Amino acid sequence: MSFLFGGIEEAVRLIVTLDRELLEAVRTTLRVSLTSTAIASALALPLGFLLASRKFPGKEGILALLKTALALPTVLIGLFVYGFVARSAPLGSLKLLFTPEAIIIGQVLLITPLVTALIHGVLQGTSRTVYEEAILLGASPVAAFWKTILEARVGVVTALMAGFGRVATEIGISLILGGNIRGFTRTITTAISLETAQGDFPRAVALGIVLLLIVFAINVVVVAAGGRSDAVV
Repeated sequence: MSFLFGGIEEAVRLIVTLDRELLEAVRTTLRVSLTSTAIASALALPLGFLLASRKFPGKEGILALLKTALALPTVLIGLFVYGFVARSAPLGSLKLLFTPEAIIIGQVLLITPLVTALIHGVLQGTSRTVYEEAILLGASPVAAFWKTILEARVGVVTALMAGFGRVATEIGISLILGGNIRGFTRTITTAISLETAQGDFPRAVALGIVLLLIVFAINVVVVAAGGRSDAVV
């Protein structure tokens, strides 16, 4: 248990002293996680809405694929993307391997099915009614879509935050596609893996605590913003 208490002490020291390596890992983690969440959200919102509000051939098959994708290990997705961005691979000329962009690609593939499935669950049963009412009142299809999303904003934001939490805490994709390069692709999770492998357990625990604090802080900000928007509406 001593390394746990040592980790808490080390976490306080890292935060107070603004440790350079910690700040670099935090910056990289936020960059790739927020970017991948934004891209995945842009894909998942219309797809989740379509699945919730329309009936079409193959819909059940798509839902089954989404549920299957939820169980994919992060290392498997990392290996899949690696097969396309490696030096001798089809996209090797783009030199994406061991870059933040490669991590973002993998993370988008990881959470797009998750966010889509959650959005589908949130909108199912209410999207058709809200959308049709908006159309009847003269709204354009795009405006009616955003009206539907706004009506279900609490559930939608929860879905997006679930996606962010998933990518912020994953390690397989970041390690395989990023290479854990100090100051460039090293995220908090890959730094934890490195410190654990080197036997520095207090620092590994400290990094874990910092990661939890970051995710918690972002959730608090999002919830607070949602509360203010509810008050305005």
